Amino acid sequence: MRLFHTSDWHLGQNLHGQERDFEHACFLTWLLARLGERQPDVLLIAGDIFDTVNPPVKAQERLYDFIVNAHEQQPLLTIVMIAGNHDSGSRIELPAPLMRRLRTHALGRVMWLNDGVLDAERLLLPLPDANGDIKAWCLALPFLRPSEVTGPTLGDDYLRGIGRVHELLIEAANLKRQPGQALIAISHAHMAGGSVSEDSERSLIIGNAEALPASLFGPSITYVALGHLHKPQRVNGEERIRYSGSPIPLSFSEIGYQHQILEINCDGDTLTSVEPCLIPRAVNLQRLGPAPLADLLVQLKALPDIDLLADPDRQPWLEVRVRLDEPQPDLRNQIETSLQGKAVRLVRIGAEYAGKGSADGSDGEAGLIELDQLTPQELFSRAWQDNFGSEVDEQTLTDFATLLREVQQESEQP
Repeated sequence: MRLFHTSDWHLGQNLHGQERDFEHACFLTWLLARLGERQPDVLLIAGDIFDTVNPPVKAQERLYDFIVNAHEQQPLLTIVMIAGNHDSGSRIELPAPLMRRLRTHALGRVMWLNDGVLDAERLLLPLPDANGDIKAWCLALPFLRPSEVTGPTLGDDYLRGIGRVHELLIEAANLKRQPGQALIAISHAHMAGGSVSEDSERSLIIGNAEALPASLFGPSITYVALGHLHKPQRVNGEERIRYSGSPIPLSFSEIGYQHQILEINCDGDTLTSVEPCLIPRAVNLQRLGPAPLADLLVQLKALPDIDLLADPDRQPWLEVRVRLDEPQPDLRNQIETSLQGKAVRLVRIGAEYAGKGSADGSDGEAGLIELDQLTPQELFSRAWQDNFGSEVDEQTLTDFATLLREVQQESEQP
């Protein structure tokens, strides 16, 4: 059996106010071609399909057009997609009855039966090969929100609740499988040992103890297709537990990532190979600095001029980071003037100011941090520090986390 593993598409994402629809369209066209070329039995999409819980119409059209095109091209292809923490689970599941006619399974939430037992059946999906024989079972685990895994009968420990859902589903899968059938898990979670991007992935919960142990996935699981972290990587060096990473760089911190999908091959319940397939980058991200303004202006003027025959949608996105001794009121004007006629698109200017000495007499550099670089937790902690002159305590952070989750759950209703 052959499977493709991808995740973290973030359809509808903006890069500092600039939409990425062209880049996503290029990726989906490329992916469709790879499906036609390699003819996998299964396509796994491990969450964060959209960038927000209320994605723009164009982003939704991209997803559904892709599913229809993939089915028309390869009618026996099975697609499994789960909701991530950026997605609305209910929105992902809304068209599920229609998508099942296209051999696509959309899982956004876990459910509990009246007796408090996990409804594992809806999360266990048969994976047939081209002959219609069930060669594997998919354990589909969407991003688990606190309201789904905590409560009077489940306890209040969020992380323990997540682990328990994984354990219950794996137990059910082991009972259902037949000899020689593989178990393929797909999950959107932060696993311990995973490498996080500088400013891309939204923290799943407050605090530092959000990572799940890889030991959740015992040896009976042939392969674990993970989503959430944007850098392609193995978890704890295990070949069978992988993040595929995002298909395009979602921030300037991801410039150096080797964006890819993964091709997984199994012989019965044995993993035989995991091969990356690199995704061509439709639009480059370019970062200049940090450097003094005078040096940067020289670098900007040396950038390539606009080619009138070239596609403007392929011009690189540009971030400029400037070191200043003091504020420059005409900073943006100087930079934009130097960029006139250049084949780049400026999306961000970051300024760093030389330290003037802090309250304790130490010197250093302080970066100008924009709001979109901060998580809600970090912003709250900074506001607390500014207002009360002390670090926020753990209980207050926990209370803030509860309020934040309530707001996010309310906003994710379609």
